[in-house]
Amino acid sequence: MEDRQIVERACQGDRAAFEDLVRRYEAKVFHLAYGFVQDRAAADDLAQEIFLKVYLSLSKFHFRSEFGTWLYRLAVNHIKDHLRKTARRREVPLDAVSEAAYPAADDVREREEGRIREDRRQAVLRVLESLPAKYRVVLTLRDVQGLPYEAIAETLAISPGTVDSRLHRARKMLLKKMTPYLGREGECR
Repeated sequence: MEDRQIVERACQGDRAAFEDLVRRYEAKVFHLAYGFVQDRAAADDLAQEIFLKVYLSLSKFHFRSEFGTWLYRLAVNHIKDHLRKTARRREVPLDAVSEAAYPAADDVREREEGRIREDRRQAVLRVLESLPAKYRVVLTLRDVQGLPYEAIAETLAISPGTVDSRLHRARKMLLKKMTPYLGREGECR
Protein backbone atom coordinates (compact mmCIF):
# COMPACT_ATOMS: atom_id res chain seq x y z
CA MET A 1 0.00 0.00 0.00
CA GLU A 2 1.29 3.48 -0.85
CA ASP A 3 1.93 6.21 1.72
CA ARG A 4 -0.94 8.31 0.38
CA GLN A 5 -3.51 5.59 1.07
CA ILE A 6 -2.07 4.91 4.50
CA VAL A 7 -2.04 8.62 5.39
CA GLU A 8 -5.66 8.98 4.26
CA ARG A 9 -6.67 6.02 6.43
CA ALA A 10 -4.68 7.38 9.38
CA CYS A 11 -6.40 10.78 8.99
CA GLN A 12 -9.74 8.98 9.27
CA GLY A 13 -8.69 7.58 12.63
CA ASP A 14 -7.34 4.19 11.55
CA ARG A 15 -4.81 3.47 14.30
CA ALA A 16 -3.29 0.53 12.41
CA ALA A 17 -2.59 2.79 9.43
CA PHE A 18 -0.70 5.25 11.62
CA GLU A 19 1.26 2.38 13.18
CA ASP A 20 2.16 1.29 9.65
CA LEU A 21 3.51 4.80 8.92
CA VAL A 22 5.58 4.67 12.10
CA ARG A 23 6.99 1.25 11.17
CA ARG A 24 7.91 2.50 7.68
CA TYR A 25 9.74 5.58 8.90
CA GLU A 26 10.86 4.95 12.49
CA ALA A 27 14.37 3.77 11.61
CA LYS A 28 14.98 6.70 9.26
CA VAL A 29 13.70 9.24 11.79
CA PHE A 30 15.76 7.66 14.57
CA HIS A 31 18.94 7.71 12.43
CA LEU A 32 18.27 11.30 11.42
CA ALA A 33 17.99 12.32 15.08
CA TYR A 34 20.99 10.20 16.06
CA GLY A 35 23.05 11.87 13.37
CA PHE A 36 22.59 15.15 15.22
CA VAL A 37 22.56 14.23 18.90
CA GLN A 38 24.87 11.17 18.87
CA ASP A 39 23.03 9.70 21.84
CA ARG A 40 20.73 6.70 21.42
CA ALA A 41 18.39 7.59 24.27
CA ALA A 42 18.03 11.20 23.14
CA ALA A 43 17.53 10.10 19.51
CA ASP A 44 14.86 7.64 20.62
CA ASP A 45 13.11 10.36 22.63
CA LEU A 46 13.29 12.75 19.68
CA ALA A 47 11.88 10.13 17.31
CA GLN A 48 8.95 9.54 19.67
CA GLU A 49 8.33 13.29 19.96
CA ILE A 50 8.47 13.62 16.18
CA PHE A 51 5.91 10.86 15.65
CA LEU A 52 3.68 12.46 18.26
CA LYS A 53 3.90 15.71 16.26
CA VAL A 54 3.13 13.77 13.09
CA TYR A 55 0.07 12.23 14.73
CA LEU A 56 -1.17 15.61 15.92
CA SER A 57 -0.39 17.35 12.62
CA LEU A 58 -1.42 14.66 10.14
CA SER A 59 -4.68 16.43 9.32
CA LYS A 60 -2.59 19.42 8.15
CA PHE A 61 -0.77 17.31 5.56
CA HIS A 62 -2.40 18.06 2.21
CA PHE A 63 -0.26 15.96 -0.17
CA ARG A 64 1.53 18.98 -1.68
CA SER A 65 4.70 16.91 -1.30
CA GLU A 66 5.52 13.30 -0.60
CA PHE A 67 4.68 12.19 2.92
CA GLY A 68 8.33 11.26 3.59
CA THR A 69 9.48 14.74 2.61
CA TRP A 70 6.88 16.36 4.88
CA LEU A 71 7.93 14.03 7.71
CA TYR A 72 11.64 14.86 7.24
CA ARG A 73 10.88 18.59 7.23
CA LEU A 74 8.91 18.23 10.47
CA ALA A 75 11.70 16.07 11.95
CA VAL A 76 14.52 18.43 10.98
CA ASN A 77 12.65 21.41 12.44
CA HIS A 78 11.95 19.52 15.67
CA ILE A 79 15.58 18.43 15.98
CA LYS A 80 16.80 21.99 15.32
CA ASP A 81 14.51 23.26 18.07
CA HIS A 82 15.82 20.59 20.42
CA LEU A 83 19.44 21.49 19.62
CA ARG A 84 18.77 25.18 20.22
CA LYS A 85 17.27 24.39 23.61
CA THR A 86 20.05 22.02 24.64
CA ALA A 87 22.79 24.36 23.40
CA ARG A 88 21.85 26.61 26.30
CA ARG A 89 22.56 23.85 28.78
CA ARG A 90 25.26 21.34 27.87
CA GLU A 91 25.00 18.07 29.71
CA VAL A 92 27.20 15.01 29.42
CA PRO A 93 25.13 11.82 29.37
CA LEU A 94 26.33 9.07 31.69
CA ASP A 95 26.81 6.65 28.82
CA ALA A 96 29.24 9.11 27.21
CA VAL A 97 31.70 8.37 29.98
CA SER A 98 34.23 6.04 28.41
CA GLU A 99 34.24 2.49 29.69
CA ALA A 100 37.98 2.59 29.10
CA ALA A 101 38.23 4.43 32.42
CA TYR A 102 37.67 1.04 34.11
CA PRO A 103 39.87 -1.25 32.02
CA ALA A 104 40.27 -4.97 32.33
CA ALA A 105 43.90 -5.68 33.18
CA ASP A 106 44.26 -8.58 30.72
CA ASP A 107 43.35 -6.77 27.49
CA VAL A 108 45.65 -3.76 27.11
CA ARG A 109 45.90 -3.72 23.31
CA GLU A 110 42.16 -4.09 22.75
CA ARG A 111 41.51 -1.25 25.22
CA GLU A 112 44.02 0.96 23.43
CA GLU A 113 42.44 0.26 20.02
CA GLY A 114 39.02 0.99 21.47
CA ARG A 115 40.30 4.25 22.93
CA ILE A 116 41.76 5.27 19.60
CA ARG A 117 38.48 4.48 17.79
CA GLU A 118 36.54 6.45 20.39
CA ASP A 119 38.95 9.39 20.11
CA ARG A 120 38.46 9.39 16.34
CA ARG A 121 34.69 9.21 16.69
CA GLN A 122 34.70 12.06 19.20
CA ALA A 123 36.92 14.16 16.91
CA VAL A 124 34.53 13.66 14.00
CA LEU A 125 31.54 14.51 16.22
CA ARG A 126 33.24 17.68 17.50
CA VAL A 127 34.01 18.76 13.96
CA LEU A 128 30.45 17.99 12.79
CA GLU A 129 29.00 19.91 15.71
CA SER A 130 31.20 22.88 14.87
CA LEU A 131 29.75 23.19 11.37
CA PRO A 132 27.00 25.77 10.92
CA ALA A 133 23.56 24.15 11.19
CA LYS A 134 22.63 24.71 7.54
CA TYR A 135 25.68 22.70 6.44
CA ARG A 136 25.37 20.04 9.15
CA VAL A 137 21.73 19.40 8.19
CA VAL A 138 22.50 18.96 4.49
CA LEU A 139 25.51 16.76 5.23
CA THR A 140 23.48 14.56 7.57
CA LEU A 141 20.51 14.23 5.22
CA ARG A 142 22.74 13.35 2.26
CA ASP A 143 25.70 11.43 3.67
CA VAL A 144 24.12 9.83 6.72
CA GLN A 145 20.51 9.40 5.61
CA GLY A 146 21.26 8.95 1.91
CA LEU A 147 18.44 11.21 0.74
CA PRO A 148 18.51 12.39 -2.87
CA TYR A 149 19.12 16.07 -3.60
CA GLU A 150 15.49 16.67 -4.59
CA ALA A 151 14.16 15.30 -1.30
CA ILE A 152 16.66 17.37 0.68
CA ALA A 153 15.72 20.46 -1.31
CA GLU A 154 12.03 19.92 -0.66
CA THR A 155 12.60 19.09 3.01
CA LEU A 156 14.60 22.25 3.62
CA ALA A 157 12.62 24.42 1.17
CA ILE A 158 15.72 25.28 -0.86
CA SER A 159 16.72 24.60 -4.46
CA PRO A 160 18.66 21.46 -5.48
CA GLY A 161 21.48 23.80 -6.56
CA THR A 162 21.62 25.22 -3.04
CA VAL A 163 21.71 21.66 -1.67
CA ASP A 164 24.64 20.88 -3.96
CA SER A 165 26.44 24.08 -3.00
CA ARG A 166 25.92 23.60 0.75
CA LEU A 167 26.94 19.96 0.54
CA HIS A 168 30.12 20.88 -1.31
CA ARG A 169 30.94 23.58 1.26
CA ALA A 170 30.06 21.27 4.18
CA ARG A 171 32.37 18.54 2.91
CA LYS A 172 35.13 21.08 2.28
CA MET A 173 34.74 22.51 5.82
CA LEU A 174 34.66 19.01 7.29
CA LEU A 175 37.88 18.04 5.51
CA LYS A 176 39.60 21.29 6.50
CA LYS A 177 38.58 20.92 10.15
CA MET A 178 39.58 17.23 10.19
CA THR A 179 43.09 17.96 8.83
CA PRO A 180 44.67 18.26 12.32
CA TYR A 181 43.32 14.77 13.12
CA LEU A 182 44.61 13.19 9.91
CA GLY A 183 47.94 11.47 9.43
CA ARG A 184 50.18 11.75 6.37
CA GLU A 185 48.14 9.34 4.26
CA GLY A 186 44.72 10.78 5.12
CA GLU A 187 44.01 8.32 7.91
CA CYS A 188 42.93 9.39 11.37
CA ARG A 189 45.66 9.19 13.97
